[in-house]
Amino acid sequence: MGRFSRVEDRPTPKEVYNWRVYFAAMISTFAAVMIGYDSAFIGTSIALSSFKAEFALDKLNAKEFALISANIVSSYQAGCFFGAIFGYPLGYYCGRKWGLLVSAIVFCVGAILQIVASSSTGLGIIYAGRVIVGLAIGAASNLAPIYVAEIAPPAIRGRLIGLYELCWQIGGVVGFWINYGVSRNVKPGHLQWLIAFAVQLIPGGLLFFGSFVLTESPRWLVSRDRNAQALKNLAYLRNLPEDHPYIVDEYQAIEVTIAHERSLAGAGFWGPLRTVLTSRVLIKRLLIGSSLFAWQNGTGINAINYYSPTIFRSIGITGTNTALLTTGVYGLIKLFGALIWLIWLVDTLGRRFLLMFGSIGGAFSMYYIGAYIAIAQPNVGGSVASVPLSPGGRSAVAFFYIWTVFYSPSWNGTPWVVGAEFFPQHVRTFTQACMAASNWLFGFLIARFTPQMFLAMGYGVYMFFASLMVLSIFYVFFILPETKQIPLERMEELFAPGLKPWRAHAVVMARIQEDNAARKHEKRQSHDSSGKPSHDHSEPS
Repeated sequence: MGRFSRVEDRPTPKEVYNWRVYFAAMISTFAAVMIGYDSAFIGTSIALSSFKAEFALDKLNAKEFALISANIVSSYQAGCFFGAIFGYPLGYYCGRKWGLLVSAIVFCVGAILQIVASSSTGLGIIYAGRVIVGLAIGAASNLAPIYVAEIAPPAIRGRLIGLYELCWQIGGVVGFWINYGVSRNVKPGHLQWLIAFAVQLIPGGLLFFGSFVLTESPRWLVSRDRNAQALKNLAYLRNLPEDHPYIVDEYQAIEVTIAHERSLAGAGFWGPLRTVLTSRVLIKRLLIGSSLFAWQNGTGINAINYYSPTIFRSIGITGTNTALLTTGVYGLIKLFGALIWLIWLVDTLGRRFLLMFGSIGGAFSMYYIGAYIAIAQPNVGGSVASVPLSPGGRSAVAFFYIWTVFYSPSWNGTPWVVGAEFFPQHVRTFTQACMAASNWLFGFLIARFTPQMFLAMGYGVYMFFASLMVLSIFYVFFILPETKQIPLERMEELFAPGLKPWRAHAVVMARIQEDNAARKHEKRQSHDSSGKPSHDHSEPS
C-alpha cells in the first residue's frame, strides 16, 4: 500500500479528499498544541534554578519540593478534568466551532495569570492560572477530536484525528526544548523562567483567531435542526455540489441516523446522558473507551512528561542543562513517532495492533531500565554529580528512547482516535466529555503522586509501569474491537451480541461491502429499467 493509500467503505470521488477538510481539521486540532506545550514545559520550568529561587523552592528539602512540584503540576490536571466535563454543555449548546473559541479565550486568561506571578505574589496566582488553563484545555480536548471525527471521510478519519496527536507532539517538543534554550541563553533571573510561561499565549492566540474561520460540523447542525446549513457545510467540506450523489447519500445517512437516535434518546440536554446510563451497550463502550486512558497512563507517559528531569536523574544523568537536553531529545523522538503513526500506521495497521505492539516493546524497555537502576544504583548517596554516565547508564538512556519509539506511534494518540469514533452522534459530546475527563483524571493521579513514588519506590516505579503494559496487551486483545474504516453510523455493529472483539471488524466490513454492492446493483437496475444510461459519479482513489 502507498504512503497515503486508503481503504474506503464505498467508492469515493477524489474531490472529497481536499484541502478544506484538512484545513478545518488542522485548525481544530491546533488546540492540542496548547495541550502539548502545557504538558511539557512545566516540569522543566520547575527544575530551573531561577524558578526555584523566585519562589524560595531552593530552600526546601526533597520531600517538601516534591509536594510543591506535584501541586503545581496536578492543579492543571484537576482543571483539565473539570474542563472536560464542562465541555459537554459547551459543545451541546454552542457547537464545536464556538466551543473551541471559548476554550481559547479561557486559556489565554489563565496564561496571563501565570505570567504576572512573581516572588511578591507567591505561587497562589500560578496555581489559579494553572487551574484556569486546565479548564480550557479539558474542554478543548473534548471538542477537538469529536469535531474532526464528524467532518472526516471514513477512509481518512484516523489520519485526521491523528493531526490532534501530531499537534500535541509539536507543542510538546517546543515545551521540552524551551527551558533548555533559556537556560543556555538567558541570564538566570525572573525573565528566564517567565519566557516559557509567556509562550503559552502563542498557541492560545492562534486557536482564538483560527476558530473564526472553522466550518461548523454538519452532524452537529443536523442535531440542532439547522439542516439547510448542515447540507451547505457538508458540500463545502467535501468540495462537491449539494446535489451530487455522494453528498445526497452521506447527508441522508446523517439525517436518518440522527432521527433514529433521537427516537431512542429524546431531544434535549439530558437525553444523551439518560441514553448512555440506561444502555448496557453504551455503558460498555464508555467503560472500554475510558479504560484506554487508564492503560495509557499506565505506560508511565505522564510521569515522564511532567517529571522528565527527575526520570533522567534516577538513571544517573546529572546537571540541569544535561537533563533538559536529554528531555528535548525525548520530545523530538515522540514527534517523529507521531508523524509515522499519522502518515503510515493509524489507518492501515489499525488500532488494536498498534496498542499491543506498543505495549510489548514498551514493557521490555521499562523492565530493562528498572533492572539497571536496581543493580547499578546510580543515585545512591547522591554522589554522582562528578561521575560521568557509565556504559550501563548510557544503555538505560538508550532503552528509554526505545520505549519512546514504541510508545509514540501507539498509545500516544490511538486512545483519542478510538474515543472519538466509538459513539453515535446523539451522545458523542457527552461521551467525549467522559473520555477526556477520564484521561485527565488518570493523568492527575500520576502527576500528583509521581514525585512521592520515586522517593518511596525507586526502580520499582519502572517495574510497576512495565507490568501494567504487559497486562494491557491481554486487555486490548480480548476487549477492544477494531474500528478502522468503519463508518460512524455503523460503529454499533462492532458490539453486536455474541460477536467477539477480535473478529468484529472483519464481520462488519464484510457486511458493509455486501450492502454497498447491493446498493450499486439496485441503482444499475433502476437506470436500466428507466432506459437511461448509468453514470457513475464516484471515483475510487
